[in-house]
Amino acid sequence: MKSTLKILLLLFVVIGQIKPSIGQPSEVAAIKAVVAKETSSFMNVDYKNWSDTWLKSSYSYWSYSDSTSTSYLEGWEGINKNFQEYFKTSKPSRATITNEWQEVRVYGNGAYVRFVQKVKDDIDRDETSQMRVLEKTKDGKWKVICVGAIAKYPKE
Repeated sequence: MKSTLKILLLLFVVIGQIKPSIGQPSEVAAIKAVVAKETSSFMNVDYKNWSDTWLKSSYSYWSYSDSTSTSYLEGWEGINKNFQEYFKTSKPSRATITNEWQEVRVYGNGAYVRFVQKVKDDIDRDETSQMRVLEKTKDGKWKVICVGAIAKYPKE
C-alpha cells in the first residue's frame, strides 16, 4: 500500500511538472516585458535590444500576414538577415503600442503568449492578433523563439 501511494504521489508530481499553468506572477511579468521589449525595440529601430530578445537558434521562426501577403522566416540567421535593411534605413516610430494580453501559459522552460496589439500613430494601421513562444535560457532569461502576427481588419 505504501509503495502504491508513493507511485501515485510521484505520478502527480510528474504530471504537475508538465501541465501548463498560468505561471507565477513574476514569470508572467518577465515574459510580458520581453514581448514588449521585442516590439518596442523593433518599432524604435533599436537593433541591439531587439536582437537581445531573440534566442539565436535554428528553430526560431517569424511570420506575418495581412491583406497584401503572408511572409515567414525560419531560423535566426534568416530572420536577422531579412531585417538588416530595415534596421539600417528605417526611422524610429513615435507610435503608442498597446497590448491586450489574452493568454500567457508557462510550460516549464517554455511559454506561449497570445495578445492583440494596437498601434496608434500618424499612419493608418490595423490592429494585429499576435502570438509569441518563448524559451527560458540556462541563465534564467526568457527569449523569443517564435513570432506570429495576423492583421485584424475592421468590420464593415
